[in-house]
Amino acid sequence: MAERAASELIGMRLAYLGLVLGILFVNLLPLQTVPAGFAGPDLLVALTLAWALRRPDYVPALSIAGALLLADLLLGRPPGLWAALVLIAAEWMKRQERRLRDGTFVGEWLNVAGLLLVITIAYRLVLGVLIVAPGTLFLAAMQYGMTVLAYPFVVAVSYIVFGVRHNAPGEFDPMGRGT
Repeated sequence: MAERAASELIGMRLAYLGLVLGILFVNLLPLQTVPAGFAGPDLLVALTLAWALRRPDYVPALSIAGALLLADLLLGRPPGLWAALVLIAAEWMKRQERRLRDGTFVGEWLNVAGLLLVITIAYRLVLGVLIVAPGTLFLAAMQYGMTVLAYPFVVAVSYIVFGVRHNAPGEFDPMGRGT
């Protein structure tokens, strides 16, 4: 039983990293040859926050940091800034997991939207202080809105395809700790 639980945990951690690599691959495909006038959702952030809130043991801090640092490097963002902000947000969401699992999905969604707004503003402020061109405010606002709208779909796919759901009170995680 313990071997099954440990292999399930490792499998889900590898599934998270595989999803991250798949999303990065799609983001790097040259599908558009003109500058973007439309910003799509940041699926990496939505996936990370959804899994951090629903099953914190599936997304350890090192996996989040490594995956998002790789995303920063590949997508041409300032290395480490967005990764650090998302890591802080994910760790905060992990701490809120017990409180939010008893609430409704709308409450969870609003929490994620608020947290995403905070890290988006912090990102733009830090870039402004460091005199780095942060891009247009319109595209940043559009990406924020699209990410918030995509969050329920990411949660639904995570639940239906991967079985990522909240732990029930009294349930044990794969390492045998009570939740």
